[in-house]
Parts: sequence; structure tokens; C-alpha cells
Amino acid sequence: MENLKVGLQLYSVREDMAKDMDATLKQIKEMGYDYVEFAGYFGKTACEVRDLLDKHDLKCISVHQTYDIFLTNEKDSIDFLKTIGAKYCAIPWMGKEKHAGTEQFEQTKKEFIQVGQALKNAGIQLLYHNHDFEFETYDGKFLLDWLYESIPADLLKTQLDTCWVKYAGQDPVEYIKKYSGRAPIVHLKDFICKNFNMGAVYALIDETGKEKKKPTREEAGFEFRPLGQGIQDIPSIIQAAIEAGTEYVIVEQDQSPTCPALQAAKESRDYLKSIGL
Repeated sequence: MENLKVGLQLYSVREDMAKDMDATLKQIKEMGYDYVEFAGYFGKTACEVRDLLDKHDLKCISVHQTYDIFLTNEKDSIDFLKTIGAKYCAIPWMGKEKHAGTEQFEQTKKEFIQVGQALKNAGIQLLYHNHDFEFETYDGKFLLDWLYESIPADLLKTQLDTCWVKYAGQDPVEYIKKYSGRAPIVHLKDFICKNFNMGAVYALIDETGKEKKKPTREEAGFEFRPLGQGIQDIPSIIQAAIEAGTEYVIVEQDQSPTCPALQAAKESRDYLKSIGL
């Protein structure tokens, strides 16, 4: 596992980052993280972000950034990423109205190719970060697969969020294998789901042949947890990532209902250390 690098998605500790980025980055480094992924910069300039990363011997491996900013302000947006040292830029969310089966999908593909090429020319790789709704189907295929199959692999790679893959009823291990060679970063995220057998899968059919309403997260008893404290098979996910050629695994916990966010980040890092990562 020594070649697999571990980072933290800073969205996990966003309130702490907003209060004191300097102190928060210091604690993250002390936990044993060497890499971070940004989701916002909390009013800091690119140079200020870079200086804080250098101060704490952290590297920005990736950022979460909506792609429209590159369509309207390509040069400045790319220059920001280059200044802070980002190798990857992940689109964190895209509404269903832009996915396959909609009138906007052809335009979406053109824009992805445009942004992916601009980033590639700057030495940065475009990624797409999934949630669960991309596992709805259109014409017999998941929306997520439509997207990846519609964009050249050198212009768009995966950032598979293993929590949402699992919650959507799919096997994260198999999905990582499916995109072997195209999965440079994998998001590690654990959760509990007390009524997971309700079926968090889309387009469920009842006994009359009608589509069932998908249960809400609350109805399913869904809550985020630090790694190793939920239902995910983290060791198997990590092994699949290694075999798929993944270079970085990023810890992410959207909410922390059981303890402060920084403590949850530490517990996740301690768990990874306990299994040799």
C-alpha cells in the first residue's frame, strides 16, 4: 500500500477552515495527511493558499470546482489551480438536467471536452465526482456511464465516491475495477444505513409493476461515519483501487453527527494507519 497516497477533502472540515485555515491545516498535517483537496478557498488568494500549504508541508492534489467557471474565465481559473499546485480538478456536482436523456446533454459533452482540453493543456486532469442520482438509468445504462462513455478518457477521468456508489445499490469494488486505469483518485467515505435493505436503488418496481418512490436518506436511517465505523468494506475498496492504478485516496465525510469534524478526520486517518495505509 506504500504507493497509495492519502489525502483529506477539506469540505469535511469546512467550518474549521472558515474559522482558521492556518490552524486547521496544521492539525490535518499532524493527523498524518500529506495531501488535501479543496472545495472553496475561504476568501484566500491563490498565493495565500499556496503559502499556507507550504508552511504545513501539505500538497493540494485536487480541487472541487464547477466547470462553468472555466467557460467564462478560463485563464484566471486555471492560473489559480496552477499556483496552488493542483494536479486534478473534479466537477463535484452536475444537475440531472445536463445528463444523458436530456436536451442539454449534447451541449454538456461539448463543454466537458472544451474544459477537459484546456485543463490538459495546462497539465491538469479533469475528473467527475459522482453522487447517487447518476445511477438512475437512461436507455438501459446508468447516467454516470453515459457521461464517461461520451467523453474521451484523456479528457475526463473518474473520481468515484464510494459512499454514493454503495448507497445507490452498486458495489464500489466492482465499479472501481470497471474504470481501472481511469480512476486516479478514489473518495473513501463510510456510512451507516439502518434500513439499507429498503433498497436505495433507483427505479424500483413494486408487485404491480409500478415504479416505487426511492426512500429518503432519513427513511433509510442514513448517517455518515468515520472510516471503519460504517458498512463499507474499506480494505477491499483500497485493494481494488491499488489494482486499478489509483494514485490517491481521499477521505471525505460530508457531515459528522457523532463527533467534531476534525476528530472524525483524525479517526479516519487513524483507521487507515491501522490497516497499513
